[in-house]
Amino acid sequence: MSVRSLKSALLRHETILLLVLVLEWFCFNSAGARFSSLDNTFDIVRHSVEIGLLALVMTPIILTGGIDLSLGSLLGLCAILFGKMWRDGHLPVWTAAAGTLVLGAIGGGLNALLVTRLRLPPLIVTLGTFSLFRGLAEAITRGVDTFTNFPASFLFLGQERWLGIPAQAPIFGAIAIVIWLLVHRTAFGRSWRAIGFSPEGARYAGLPVERRIAMVYVLAGIVAGLAAVIYTARLGQAKADAGTGYELFAITAVVLGGTSIFGGVGTVHGTLLGVAAIAVLSNGLVHARQPREVAGMLTGALLLLALSSSVVPRLFAAIRARWRDARTRVSQDDSQVGRPKLR
Repeated sequence: MSVRSLKSALLRHETILLLVLVLEWFCFNSAGARFSSLDNTFDIVRHSVEIGLLALVMTPIILTGGIDLSLGSLLGLCAILFGKMWRDGHLPVWTAAAGTLVLGAIGGGLNALLVTRLRLPPLIVTLGTFSLFRGLAEAITRGVDTFTNFPASFLFLGQERWLGIPAQAPIFGAIAIVIWLLVHRTAFGRSWRAIGFSPEGARYAGLPVERRIAMVYVLAGIVAGLAAVIYTARLGQAKADAGTGYELFAITAVVLGGTSIFGGVGTVHGTLLGVAAIAVLSNGLVHARQPREVAGMLTGALLLLALSSSVVPRLFAAIRARWRDARTRVSQDDSQVGRPKLR
């Protein structure tokens, strides 16, 4: 490996974020004795799976130049409908779980329909469905109904270990592998980037832009339904406020991982590092006995740092270019001094 390629690898966004994650780990390990224990590591994994799932499916959405502010609300609605199908519909718990994935796909399909068929901006569409999904969850439960007393076989998914690791971790790993392969090793992933760079250019290239965009929103809805099932299993209950604010954490993790908010650029492994950085930060501050508000402040600071990391190098490059031009003009003016004028 040449010096230039090594320098390029070390200055990559994912490498810098990995170093930040390692620094976080060592700092919090010195602040709390239990932080680096295996039990606490598994606890970090267990509490970050739902946000991680939303961040994984948010990545291809943002790659296409879109956004989905409704994922947290859709998670809450799916959790309520899951409890409703199991308790009031008397469906077996795993049948209700499968139905929840279908309902999540319908919710994602609604976003896809409004974005692709009516050509409405994704920000406005998902802001509207954000309120719609949460309002439906509140209406179904009247704001007070809670679904509990799920069978132990179902609670195992969110609260116990399988082969020594949290039971939901293999599911998260499988989804991460599928999304990574889709984004980085298939024509779908290349088309999502092309759409994010230039939707009109992608259309002229013959890509089915509307179909590809619809696919990412439907996929996001399915995974939001899966996250709702895991969320319910972890807490042992389903309430209308499930998943509140999760969409913002997911967007933060994606952007922190290096995905451009304007689309076209980003990686799934960067998103995973972003999820890990946020999860370690939140857990570490608890062990350091810091208020929860500090976690929000530091997460916001990390996000601003990530957003500016791609701008600052270009800014310095522009300043250096202007400085070189100014020096060149000064040297040219100096060379003209004392030269006899032609008549």
